[in-house]
Amino acid sequence: MNALAPFFTHKIYKKKELLLREGHRCYEKFFIVKGCVNIFYLRQNGIEQTVDFAIENWWASDFLAFQDGSVAQFSIRAVERTEVLYITADHQLELLKAIPEMNEYFHLLFQRSYAAAQMRLRFLYEFSKEELYHHFSEHFPAFMQRVPQYLLASFLGFTPEYLSEIRKKHLS
Repeated sequence: MNALAPFFTHKIYKKKELLLREGHRCYEKFFIVKGCVNIFYLRQNGIEQTVDFAIENWWASDFLAFQDGSVAQFSIRAVERTEVLYITADHQLELLKAIPEMNEYFHLLFQRSYAAAQMRLRFLYEFSKEELYHHFSEHFPAFMQRVPQYLLASFLGFTPEYLSEIRKKHLS
């Protein structure tokens, strides 16, 4: 890790603090050391739509905007106190030149991430809302404890009220 340290900056975000704001330029990619963030955008009706979460040892950014320093289409907010190591695009290029093996790491990381996104889409198309909730709670119990219900509902594509109904049914 010492060889990587010069390329990263350490920062701690308070609960509900923004790491990245939609509409602002994206210059950083965040490695979550401790904590949890949600990635979201504002829908036309003004409601936040959560598209992803990241917890310890996961990466978060608006990856398309990070690539060229363009305007972010997503915001990232700390769900709880969150400690990150972030890297800028320039520092990432320097890192990849200095330690070429990191190319393979990032390649495997994003291959896994893309596969997870494909599976999420499949589940969204294939499962009923109730099945989606049960699948998520079964496979990602850590999120069920850490993420507020309104964010979980947004991520799963339904209202907090509907999530509450499903949870009541499940507990009965």
